[in-house]
Amino acid sequence: MTKTLYRDPKNGKLGGVCAGIAEYFGVEAWVVRILTVSAFLLGIGFFVTLAYIAACLFLDKMPEERQIQQHAYKEHTVKQKPWQSGQSPSQLLDNIENEFDQMEGKLRDMEAYVTSSAFNVEKAFKQL
Repeated sequence: MTKTLYRDPKNGKLGGVCAGIAEYFGVEAWVVRILTVSAFLLGIGFFVTLAYIAACLFLDKMPEERQIQQHAYKEHTVKQKPWQSGQSPSQLLDNIENEFDQMEGKLRDMEAYVTSSAFNVEKAFKQL
């Protein structure tokens, strides 16, 4: 799966550029924000502002499906204890159980397709 850089206005403060960069590189958004503000204060403010505005204009918004996946991942992150993120352990387990139920449904659909005659026909055509 290829990664694509998007703006993340839902988790962003201004335009979602820093949040999008953080999601792309897999770091916390506050780290990217600190680096951006530090670069601004260390004398390259013009270039930082110009790059931020350009990124705001040219980067696409993060698709809704990816935002849902990102939110689901953050709901049960193991970087912190569940009660520190404001969730009780039972809520955390419920979220994980719901995700496993969704995955099980997708696996059942995939299994039904692979065992169907349509799959065998498509497989035979691809071999020709």
